[in-house]
Amino acid sequence: MSELQWDSAGLTDTGKRRAHNEDAILSRPDARLWVVADGMGGHAAGDVASRLLTEALGGLSTGGSFPEFVDRVDDALIQVNRDIRSHADEHFGGKTMGCTVVAMLSAANVGVCMWAGDSRLYRLRDGVLTQVSRDHDPLEELVERGALTPEEADEHPDSSVITRAVGGQPDLCLDCILFDIVPSDVYLLCSDGLYREVERGEMRDILLGKEPVHERVQVLLGLALERGARDNVSIIVAACEEA
Repeated sequence: MSELQWDSAGLTDTGKRRAHNEDAILSRPDARLWVVADGMGGHAAGDVASRLLTEALGGLSTGGSFPEFVDRVDDALIQVNRDIRSHADEHFGGKTMGCTVVAMLSAANVGVCMWAGDSRLYRLRDGVLTQVSRDHDPLEELVERGALTPEEADEHPDSSVITRAVGGQPDLCLDCILFDIVPSDVYLLCSDGLYREVERGEMRDILLGKEPVHERVQVLLGLALERGARDNVSIIVAACEEA
């Protein structure tokens, strides 16, 4: 089993049409933990939800085994779900408040993706960009049946409808998958503000570049802004290689 080292960078931006940024990101290469959260509920609700989530995960201890760390992340997200709902009841009269989450964790050659909503994790391997997470929205079943292409689903009028979110229901239902990691993999975590403006082929071509990861993040964000950035845009790129 080869030892891997990581290089990562992230940016979040309000975009061109929103007054406030309700997204939040967390990049902890020391813990091999990367997170994107996309808030919903409007200013002072969505941004609070995404901030509560990233602050909770940012403070987690990295001690113990990898499975124990994965359990701590899961437990923290369950607690954040409760905290967001309590905050909404106390300050917003029960108004909708929450956020999506996509989190990637890794140890040695193993990765874990945990998510709720439509923020995504992609993997670039051998020149092929693959979506690791699967959106929690009504269109995903149509994509899986082949009735819609992923690109058509991204442009569909109902593409912003999500069926899961942190804070959305009393009990949080996260999806979690395990995957292998090999040297030269590049991972992209992003909110929908990126993939609704930038096509998958364009994302692949940018991630294939040899520039440092922080420059690739800037190019992705710049392209989304150039296209009008109708929503907040959050991006993390994490690249691994043999130590």
